[in-house]
Amino acid sequence: MPDFSPPCSDPSADPSVLLSRDRFAAESGHPVVTRGPQGITRDRLRGALGRSLCAGLLLLLPWVLSACGAEPRAQTLGCGVSGAACLSGTALVRLQTAKGEVEISLDGAAAPLTAGNFVDLVKRGAYNNTVFHRVVREPVPFVVQGGDPLSANPKVPASQYGTGSFIEPSSGEARLIPLELTVKGESEPRYGEPITNPSLTRQLALVHQRGAVAMARSSDPNSASAQFYVALEALPELDGRYAVFGRVTKGMEVVDKIQQGDRLVKATLVEGGTLVTDKP
Repeated sequence: MPDFSPPCSDPSADPSVLLSRDRFAAESGHPVVTRGPQGITRDRLRGALGRSLCAGLLLLLPWVLSACGAEPRAQTLGCGVSGAACLSGTALVRLQTAKGEVEISLDGAAAPLTAGNFVDLVKRGAYNNTVFHRVVREPVPFVVQGGDPLSANPKVPASQYGTGSFIEPSSGEARLIPLELTVKGESEPRYGEPITNPSLTRQLALVHQRGAVAMARSSDPNSASAQFYVALEALPELDGRYAVFGRVTKGMEVVDKIQQGDRLVKATLVEGGTLVTDKP
């Protein structure tokens, strides 16, 4: 899972560790614990998803605490409750990278809080001059991860990239947002808990297709901040665990060229991007 991996105070959630090919991404925000998709190999994860017995899933995925139980519905988080900026409608963001331009379409209907957070950070310039600190293409394409505000600071060593969050200027504290997932047919997103039931993950409004853009986080599902990743191929094993909030609509060939250490020179809001503090 993406580095922030999915982008981190906990080693199991660090972006660097999470996206190592044999440790699927146990994001934590620390260089050794990359925030992003969690630390499980994709082969094992796909094998687990292919099994029909819950017992098998629990053995292969020890981090899933309630794979066989009812899906929890957290209702105390989200738009209109957290006071966070939520996206009303859609937005188009352009990323100027060292390899060229990439455009991302954000979905405020299915991911209002997550997309709103991203738009707000773009407007604040939080992504300018940050580094794509985690790129995993071998043995098969996985993700390109970046967006750590720490990586824009020339005084911060590269070994610490992937451990940072966006710090609110007013409070000096890290901004963290809850996991946000929308199931087709439901009027509002679900917040705060992963969805592990395969019958529900197949009904998610936003999934990890090639070009999907999602938030990296630590092992805590409510620890996403600024780090994000782009899926280099379909990654259904991440569905229900990480919040997808948009997709690359132009420049995927540029994403394919990005190397670890390349910079995101500037992120710009091109159109849309209306933010509200109540439910959109």
